[in-house]
Amino acid sequence: MSDLKTQVQNIDPNLKARKMESMIEGTTNIYKSLVIISKRARQLNVQLKEELNAKLEEFAVTPDTIEEINENKEQIEISKFYEKLPNPSVIATSEFLDRKLEFRDKDAKIETSLENEV
Repeated sequence: MSDLKTQVQNIDPNLKARKMESMIEGTTNIYKSLVIISKRARQLNVQLKEELNAKLEEFAVTPDTIEEINENKEQIEISKFYEKLPNPSVIATSEFLDRKLEFRDKDAKIETSLENEV
């Protein structure tokens, strides 16, 4: 997967109602769909957190004393940008409904692909 933040910038960050039929199309079970979405949201959360920490560490300055606290404008801008990104669960739901996720059902031993584009 290429740069995550550029992929999710066009996703609407607001929550909206979804039709149940569209949620169960690939799995025939709403609970399986929710498990798939929640696992993907956890993956996205970890990935976004690692990206943010890596970018913030580029600008990190270790002060000599505790009293020296500097405002770093680059860090503030990066943090604001990541705050504006959609929630990982919104991103995961969008990916699931757009058929961009692949998942396997361990019980059925059948691999299901909901992927149109990679």
